[in-house]
Amino acid sequence: MLVYQRIRDLREDADLSQVKLAKLLGMSQTGYSKYETGENDIPTEILIALARIHNTSVDYLLGLTGVREPYPRAK
Repeated sequence: MLVYQRIRDLREDADLSQVKLAKLLGMSQTGYSKYETGENDIPTEILIALARIHNTSVDYLLGLTGVREPYPRAK
């Protein structure tokens, strides 16, 4: 599964609009939409923020694992 589909699915599962999620990320809805469509690559800092918002791991977002639960956080 592509990262783009996975971030869209997570957003929809959380009942968040693109506008609301973009606001949480401090960006425009248009900018966020381009991540979901694959028009723009997702910067590392945005991937980390999305993993935190959705309580998952970057590996899950990237499709490297099917395990949705996050890894233990570093202290």
